[in-house]
Amino acid sequence: MVAMVISGDGDNPSGFKQRGAILPQRNYRDPLHNIISLDETIEDDRLIVDLIDSAEFQRLRRIKQLGLAMFTYQGAEHSRFTHSLGVMHLMTRALKLLGAHHPVSDEARIVGRASALLHDLGHGPFSHVIEKVFRFHHEDWSRAIVLDPATEVNHVLRRFDASLPEKLAALYRHEYSPAFISQLVSSQLDCDRMDYLLRDSLMTGAKYGIYDLEWVLHALKIDEQSDRVYVEAKGLYAVEEYLQARYYMFRQVYFHRTLRSAEAVLVSTLKRARLLTERGEIGFRLEGSVFEKMLCGQSVTTDEYLQMDDTDVTFHLKQWMRDRDPLLSDLARRFIDRKLFKAMDIGSMEDRSEKFIHRASEIITSAGFDPEYYLMMDRASDVPYYGYYSPVDVDRKNLIYIETEGPHSAIREISEVSEVVRGMRGYRIDRVCFPTEVTQEMTRLISEFFA
Repeated sequence: MVAMVISGDGDNPSGFKQRGAILPQRNYRDPLHNIISLDETIEDDRLIVDLIDSAEFQRLRRIKQLGLAMFTYQGAEHSRFTHSLGVMHLMTRALKLLGAHHPVSDEARIVGRASALLHDLGHGPFSHVIEKVFRFHHEDWSRAIVLDPATEVNHVLRRFDASLPEKLAALYRHEYSPAFISQLVSSQLDCDRMDYLLRDSLMTGAKYGIYDLEWVLHALKIDEQSDRVYVEAKGLYAVEEYLQARYYMFRQVYFHRTLRSAEAVLVSTLKRARLLTERGEIGFRLEGSVFEKMLCGQSVTTDEYLQMDDTDVTFHLKQWMRDRDPLLSDLARRFIDRKLFKAMDIGSMEDRSEKFIHRASEIITSAGFDPEYYLMMDRASDVPYYGYYSPVDVDRKNLIYIETEGPHSAIREISEVSEVVRGMRGYRIDRVCFPTEVTQEMTRLISEFFA
């Protein structure tokens, strides 16, 4: 009998040792997928390993996947790094299953796996929340990082194939052919969403995001004539469950009151810091730093942008807790110490918004707060990747298509087939955030307007 030992842990190289020989095997222990394995003797896997080891991808360890969700769900400390590995793993599995029934070229497989791995490279501190303050979109930065010849990621891609960076950028622009590869990275039914729903559900402890992943993967097929992914008829119920999971995760997790309250405090803090910085009145600053440049909306290079992560924002907030400006100091302290705003759902404001905001501002001002920073309106539609599935006003190729049963089967958009999907109506949630010190007064005002 030959002894076989598995060595290594985490993302350190490990291997099967047999009589002293080592077969390179990179194993990642994942809370969702258990073990994600890469064989470094296989060229494609070696590329993925090198991309994972790049400085730009390692930076994603320092970017939280769910931004400020840890203020609500203490287990939600997972990173964009872990999610991106999961997306690549699902892409690998999906392409293997599809390849058993449809032609998938070596190039398409490589582009798909690398794109899935690197799709979140451009995320800034605390993921989506910071984009509205720093005035950028992470997808633009993902393309820039991949295309910049100075990045390690670009070097690794070019070393494998000189055309690979541009092919990934084309995929992120939805211009890559075959189009089904792009759909597996970003569409209404993609490896990105398939991973983050289950992962976020697991890490938050909320059970809303659970669906039958295995059945969805095994029901995927390629409509070669239309160059798109579709789902076999047997997968209808699993996809309905997936869409319901997405719907409820947005309602109950991504738009949770406390999470959005934390975001409101952070946005107000950075807004005040920007004003004081522009006036030259802020107490603590790293003059000429990347953080300061981005805070003030100045352009930065790819190298500068990649220096930013969650720790930069947290560090500045901790310094601003002692700032001589009472507003900045108070807002920063509220964020760091989790003394957040109160968030209350209200009815649709529509034509009453101006009057309500005026009255609310009076309450905030009377209590000694500046409504510019201590009164914020919040809407569910402001959440990135709004969870409601709709076939209206979107690229038809990115919708979900299902095979119908019967002797005259056809491939149709899922809402044409499923009563469940048709019944998932859009929702509107208007919310107001304000200091807890005025909860009683604001509660009365809300009752007056929306009872």
